[in-house]
Amino acid sequence: MKNFLEVKEFDSIICNEDYKDDLRYKFLNKSIFDEFINFIRTYSSEDNTDLLDFMKISYKRNVGEIINIRNYVGVIQMDNGYQIQILPKISFGREDYNNEQTKRVFIKMIRSMNDFPSKVFDDANLKVGSMNLYEIFINMYLQEVRKLVKHGIKSSYIRKEQNSKFYKGKLLVNKNINQNLIHKERFYIEFDEYDVNRAENRIIKSTLLKLQKISNSSENLKEIRKLLVSFGQIKESINYKKDFSKIVIDRSNRDYKTIIPWSKVFLMNKSFTTFSGKSTVKALLFPMEKVFEAYVAKNLKKVLGKIGWEVSIQDRGYYLFDEPRKQFALRPDIVVDCGNGRKIIMDTKWKHLFNNERSNYGISQTDMYQMYAYAKKYKTLDIWLLYPVNDEMRECNSIFFRSDDGVRVGVFFVDIACIENSLLDLRLSLEENKKIIIS
Repeated sequence: MKNFLEVKEFDSIICNEDYKDDLRYKFLNKSIFDEFINFIRTYSSEDNTDLLDFMKISYKRNVGEIINIRNYVGVIQMDNGYQIQILPKISFGREDYNNEQTKRVFIKMIRSMNDFPSKVFDDANLKVGSMNLYEIFINMYLQEVRKLVKHGIKSSYIRKEQNSKFYKGKLLVNKNINQNLIHKERFYIEFDEYDVNRAENRIIKSTLLKLQKISNSSENLKEIRKLLVSFGQIKESINYKKDFSKIVIDRSNRDYKTIIPWSKVFLMNKSFTTFSGKSTVKALLFPMEKVFEAYVAKNLKKVLGKIGWEVSIQDRGYYLFDEPRKQFALRPDIVVDCGNGRKIIMDTKWKHLFNNERSNYGISQTDMYQMYAYAKKYKTLDIWLLYPVNDEMRECNSIFFRSDDGVRVGVFFVDIACIENSLLDLRLSLEENKKIIIS
């Protein structure tokens, strides 16, 4: 029996066995479903507005309670080890067997986030289709540790006390009198010793030992056993919190920079999100709005940088009102400085639009009000909304909205699966838009 359920954004989860084979729903047995419900209600009761956007509980006659998932993706692990894995809804224009392509693209996306601790991950030889997300995250960690071992595990001078037959370092007079009153041949001393048993290494060894217990991947277990050989002389951490508090990343230990945050995730059930609470359920979740924004921005810098355009993120140059003081900051996701005074403003929106002009394609009024404010304050006609392409909108070209006072907003659909080619098409649209504005 599988110990995990794999779902995608906007899927609905039920526990009614009468609808077990209904393609509209994903099924969980009642005990796991109830634990999931308790997880949602625990966070909701703590006024976690992020989670309220992420999961909603509804009720449908004959079907019963339904959990609807959206906006966040990642892994939720219950107390009994059962995992619910939520993947982003990505359009490939073809079937994605075992969700392998979805996982590969998703991993690329989250690695584009500045605070995501993974720099060396290589999934080329990884059987991603048969691996669940948690095992992929474990593999990311192991690759970082392997890189550390290759560069060399750091040692440092560690202060020790010892009742020894040999004198070195500093004699601790009071302790020497107490311990060696009748043992004149001994010395109670304090000295510094160059040792690998520093806090960072103890934390990593403890993490490897924990992962060895919870991983079900033969590939990961094999790698863990290899790495543990390299940490053979290092002791386990007996106080995680104390050892984490001792770690300060600087030039001397920068090889540990990406490993320590991962260790905290695995050892102390932390997450990269802002979720917190009393629940013992582990949640490693990522807000897709932020993931999409980071992925687009990172690749835009590559594509537009080649023609000398400068891309900045979360610009803070303008406010909606200036008096009696600066209020209501305008923070577009992406600002492109093309030189010669031309600026392009972009906002990314992780939302699936639909091909219905009468319904404004599903674009919210709030988003358009925001774009209008950008146009006025930045005094630019280059305003764009970027949405992920979906199957329904795949054949649509860019959409434009124009007002009678000259504001023009373009809508572009980013093909996440082919991000660089897609953004090259966007660059062509930006260059074409310049000609239209000038004329």
